Amino acid sequence: MKHFDYEFRVRYGDTDKMGISYYANYFVWFEAARTEYFRALGLPYTVCEEKGYFLPVVETSAKYLAPSTYDDLLIVRTSVAELRQSSMRFEYQVFKKEDQSKAYPILCTGFSVHVFVDRNMRPCRMPEEIRGIVTEHRLL
Repeated sequence: MKHFDYEFRVRYGDTDKMGISYYANYFVWFEAARTEYFRALGLPYTVCEEKGYFLPVVETSAKYLAPSTYDDLLIVRTSVAELRQSSMRFEYQVFKKEDQSKAYPILCTGFSVHVFVDRNMRPCRMPEEIRGIVTEHRLL
């Protein structure tokens, strides 16, 4: 699995007064996709946390290319683009499921960088177990 596709439908509450998906929701959708990416690898966040490892966001960004609206069926394509000693970078592409065949169906691109910390919120090295699983499946 070089990437993971998380599919969902835009709810009415996800939109603003203009009927467009509110920009901050993309970060919520990135998080949901990232969580499901880990679950698909057999490594849910809850397991990491039980072992004492946490992954707070230290940097994030989004570039909006086209709008989504109520009831659109969206896909957030998630991949791990970079691994460092104690951090990892995820990249995201959001598109309408029905627009996949178009020349440029992407609505939004983004990324998030996460650092591994222990229970005391001190940075620590990425556990080898996690590095191995993610390395095997990451986008090269």
